[in-house]
Amino acid sequence: MDPFASGLLPLGINDGTKIADIFLTEQKGYSGVVALGVETDTQDSTGKVLKSHDVPSFGEKELAELQKAFTGPLSQTPPMFSALKKSGIRLYELARQGKSVPRSPREISIERLKLWKLDPTELGFDLLCSKGTYVRTLAADMGEFLGCGGHLKSLRRLSCGHLNVEQAVSLDEIARLRSLGEIPLLSLNQALSRLRYICLDGDSLARLRRGQQEILAELGTPKEGEKIVRLVDSNENLVALAGWVDDAGGGRWRLLRVFSSP
Repeated sequence: MDPFASGLLPLGINDGTKIADIFLTEQKGYSGVVALGVETDTQDSTGKVLKSHDVPSFGEKELAELQKAFTGPLSQTPPMFSALKKSGIRLYELARQGKSVPRSPREISIERLKLWKLDPTELGFDLLCSKGTYVRTLAADMGEFLGCGGHLKSLRRLSCGHLNVEQAVSLDEIARLRSLGEIPLLSLNQALSRLRYICLDGDSLARLRRGQQEILAELGTPKEGEKIVRLVDSNENLVALAGWVDDAGGGRWRLLRVFSSP
């Protein structure tokens, strides 16, 4: 997350690091505030002011039009202040040198967007977006749509996939619980509970642990939209993850991750 943002930050511990990439691709939920009338070089409140504009009067009609324009599939150009690379150099490093380079637009999706007027120059928002969405850029683009420019004033991550901030533990609480030796952790099964699980017998799981993947052919075809399944033992302990690969033969399961014995 951006340094000025708050909210949910999933952390993988031990075997949990093996599933971090799954959450990188999940939809993210955010709330925050867009400040209208001021453009900054970072597209957020930490940047240098580039331009200031008068903010036109707007009401429910204009908000509804704005909400509609920025919901669904969108093409978004990543900001210069980002961790993307150009010729092996982070864009933010170039931006700090006062340089700007061409960036190719990306296809993103805003699944849900709710906007409301906080005052004449600020908008509150709540959104659910796809991987790769820059909320800073969304804020700046909405300001441009209204004809006055804008930037992201504040941001809070509410969810990542099925995990939400209500399940999270604050840093202060983690410090307190650590002193008691009681840090609460989600099990891998809990973290991946949205994925369907398939129970295999001990012999099959032992073969998988040895890298013998022939047993995966017995899993059948995936359900609609399914890309990953959990493989568990008779006690429903997570043993491995299998991913569906589309190929010339019609598709197959392959082993993605194998986890330590419970």
